[in-house]
Amino acid sequence: MKRFSYFSVAVFLMVLFVSGIADAQTKVPENEIANIAVLNLEAIRRNAKVVKNIREQVQKYRGSFEAEIKKEEDALRNANQELARQRSILSPEAFVEERRKFEQRVVTIQRLVQQRKAELDQVQVLSMSKVEAKLNEIVTQLAKEHNLSLVLRGSQTILAAQQLNITIRVLKILDTQMPSIVVPKPGQKK
Repeated sequence: MKRFSYFSVAVFLMVLFVSGIADAQTKVPENEIANIAVLNLEAIRRNAKVVKNIREQVQKYRGSFEAEIKKEEDALRNANQELARQRSILSPEAFVEERRKFEQRVVTIQRLVQQRKAELDQVQVLSMSKVEAKLNEIVTQLAKEHNLSLVLRGSQTILAAQQLNITIRVLKILDTQMPSIVVPKPGQKK
């Protein structure tokens, strides 16, 4: 019987303790209001001047790389046609050797294409990380200025009043403070 009493008292105290914690967590002091804002990062990444500037620069680099690769592909195509013409002239061993050289050249060009793509991706990621750092700085400053206690991503919010949306304000500040950035040339040491 004593065991049952101690157990009952322990459960009762635990229920009181847990409900007290729950009440303490849900009660907000009357003079304090949680200030919340919503930020649409996708809209900023789509419309910011600096992001458009990064895209333009990366596209220019991509264009020059595509021209370089096209020259290499044209040279490969010509070499393959020449090799086909020489097939009847060359000895079987010489043809096999020339074919091996041609295939090595193809592999080299494929590696070059992969390397150029990786270099483009790398400079784009590096540039965008600088933009993200600036965005974090701007949002942090706005949070301090407006006493925001929570900033939610717009993509994670189902419904929010328009006055909570700070996207346009953040976009204007970003466009003013960082309208462009120099994207490093792909493949250069930083």
